[in-house]
Amino acid sequence: MLVREYLLNLLSDGGFHSGQRLAHVLGVSRTAVWKQIQRLESDLGLEIHAVRGRGYRLVAPLELLDGERIRHEISAASLAHLDTMSLLSTTQSTNACGLEDPPGSSGRARVWLAEHQTNGRGRRGRRWISPLGVNLYVSLAWRFDLPMTELAGLSLAAGVVVAEALGSLGLKGHSLKWPNDVVVDGRKLSGILLEVSGEADGPATAVLGIGVNFRVPQEHGAQIEQPWTDLSQASRVPISRNRLAGVLIDQLVLACRLFSTDRLLPFLDRWEIFDSMGGQGVRILGGSQSIEGIYRGIAPSGAMVLEDSSGRRSEHHAGEVSLRRDVCK
Repeated sequence: MLVREYLLNLLSDGGFHSGQRLAHVLGVSRTAVWKQIQRLESDLGLEIHAVRGRGYRLVAPLELLDGERIRHEISAASLAHLDTMSLLSTTQSTNACGLEDPPGSSGRARVWLAEHQTNGRGRRGRRWISPLGVNLYVSLAWRFDLPMTELAGLSLAAGVVVAEALGSLGLKGHSLKWPNDVVVDGRKLSGILLEVSGEADGPATAVLGIGVNFRVPQEHGAQIEQPWTDLSQASRVPISRNRLAGVLIDQLVLACRLFSTDRLLPFLDRWEIFDSMGGQGVRILGGSQSIEGIYRGIAPSGAMVLEDSSGRRSEHHAGEVSLRRDVCK
């Protein structure tokens, strides 16, 4: 383990650690410890207090990723379909890892989790703000013996999985905003990026990237371009990063297996449980186009169904959705 990573592990409990003890444990000088502390602050944006006579401590403790704890939450059935699970300190993007190193055979998963992303990506080209150790960044790659066009609904299935996993760990009052955002009081808590590659007629590999806000520091929250929330604000009970990671991986593997045979159909009723948009007026923005109508749920393909003023219904597969508070039927 690198000195900086080892130092971060020692400091993660939020308690004071003397410079002398840190130097002894790390096998370096106290000056080297001080320099590493400076790097943690400058490179990773961590806030570390130094108090004479007491040592150093993180202002806010961190629950760092722990492979053993994560695997403990994954069922034997899902582990049997898990090729690899990689825990990364820093990476450009966990989805980029999945695209670069996809599973070699169908029905197998490869997973990447990161403490920090330098270029995290969201839907529609947005940047996903990814500070170290305070949120969850996980990507799962799965190879399907399906045409690429049949994987569009997978992102909605993944949204259901995230919403159900958060609910099972104590979160209440959250809902799904088409196609896959988990929101609380209209503020985004979690997002999903689906990227697909392969042959048009199959096989095709899907990379599902999931970000969940646990505790967004104020300076990072100011960079987010839309209303947001995090679990520190939204949940009345503490939720473990490692436990949520394990539950998500377990359920995503099960969802990919189910989607391989039955597509989106088994997830439609589960989606409706979290769907708070039924009967509301919505506006879909796509490029220079704006389409308005009454939201009538989702189609088996994963498309949003809109009803216009004449009662005609149409399906829409892409676009930025906003509610029209002046229309509700």
